[in-house]
Amino acid sequence: MTSPASFRNPTNWSDGFYELAIEVGATDDARLQDVLTALWAVAGVQGCFGRSDLEPEEQDPVPCTVSSLAQYGHLHGQVRLPTNQLVVCGCVAIRGGDDSSDWLDFYVPVGALDNAGLAYWDGRPFFRSDVMDDWLAAMGRETFARAAFSLGVVGFEVSGCADAGTLAGQMPQERGVGYLLPVGGVLHYGAANA
Repeated sequence: MTSPASFRNPTNWSDGFYELAIEVGATDDARLQDVLTALWAVAGVQGCFGRSDLEPEEQDPVPCTVSSLAQYGHLHGQVRLPTNQLVVCGCVAIRGGDDSSDWLDFYVPVGALDNAGLAYWDGRPFFRSDVMDDWLAAMGRETFARAAFSLGVVGFEVSGCADAGTLAGQMPQERGVGYLLPVGGVLHYGAANA
């Protein structure tokens, strides 16, 4: 069986991402850094690397910083799933500039989930895993406690599917993805229910 923690195996990085996408807020390096630092620690990510085509022991670690994200595009590491399996993971920032918010996406590639044998599809209308949703939502809650953000979205390829401004503090009734929505400084989680 292919190790889901291997950087060099391209199948681990394939088929899209299962994500915790965090809308950090207005473009601000310090805020983005605070969320990145909190998220990496909360997730318990092992290592921080700029390349996904070399194993961790074949490359020097890079600082877990906004500067590294800008330099390498993605940061990569290994994380232990709730099933106790070690898998590859990564993080990418989508900078909004003057027009929109900064986003920070923490992800586990679906290829790694496949290689770990984690079930993430059960015939529901949306590509989803209750195990991953619960784990990523808990990660989002703990991150928010350390570094507040505008919105979190949990699921498959969820970055940009909603924004805090459009939701206007209202949790959608029917949800194909999970939402971590702060209202009055308190974070509320609405699990996917559709």
